[in-house]
Amino acid sequence: MGRITVRRSVTRLSLGKPPSRKADFLAAEEPLEIRVGGQQLAITMRTPGNDFELAAGFLVSEGVIARGEQFQSAMYCAGADGTADGLNTYNVLDVRLAAGTPQPDPDLARNFYTTSSCGLCGKASIDAVELTSSYEVASDPVTLDAETLVTFPDKLREQQAVFEKTGGLHAAALFDAATGKLLVLREDVGRHNAVDKVVGWAVQNDRLPLTGTVLQVSGRSSFELVQKAKMAGIPILAAVSAPSSLAAELAEASGMTLIGFLRGESMVIYSRPDRILTTEEVKA
Repeated sequence: MGRITVRRSVTRLSLGKPPSRKADFLAAEEPLEIRVGGQQLAITMRTPGNDFELAAGFLVSEGVIARGEQFQSAMYCAGADGTADGLNTYNVLDVRLAAGTPQPDPDLARNFYTTSSCGLCGKASIDAVELTSSYEVASDPVTLDAETLVTFPDKLREQQAVFEKTGGLHAAALFDAATGKLLVLREDVGRHNAVDKVVGWAVQNDRLPLTGTVLQVSGRSSFELVQKAKMAGIPILAAVSAPSSLAAELAEASGMTLIGFLRGESMVIYSRPDRILTTEEVKA
């Protein structure tokens, strides 16, 4: 398994002070090739760790699987570095689907890597997401009081162990809306990978669909993050920054509650605001 952080010598420079050489830690970024039944499906740049969850969550977000029992097994491919010694780089992962689970459409395969910042951009339309999703989020009766919701960004930040060391990782966390309890948190150089790892956790723990939950992410909400939440049956997605226009459109079409600028004691709700209760509504 690759390293989560990498130690590197850097030069620190501040105006009015002489440069100094110091050791610093960077968030590791390495490619992961995901195969299904030996056939390449995608290559993504990620932070090593929780790779099985990442693969499982990716398969959910692409509509390949919808239940935990469809993910039979996964293993790293030995000899992945192509040398005579056959060293395992832990950067090629082969997934086996359960019997009776259709193999991915060949058109889904991506013979190129996706960057940690962009992810799988531009692949799907709103209609395509609706057609391939196995779960309905519009009918989820979940509600959440605003006073609980505003605590989630700090809870996420407090649990970001690798970010504390490097300052270079995004995070995604899943909360139980009824109790405000943190269920799982994952970090990665890419927000989309962090979300896939969270969804993959749900796959491995037989928690799909993720009804009654809130997905809290660092940074902004893109179309892709809303897509991943929808495919996992998550009814509420919150971010500390703004969503894209297409993210808001998909959330509205799906009946998902989308929240941005969740900072301090304020937020902006872009769709399904009825799920977020004020103090007065909670007391009523």
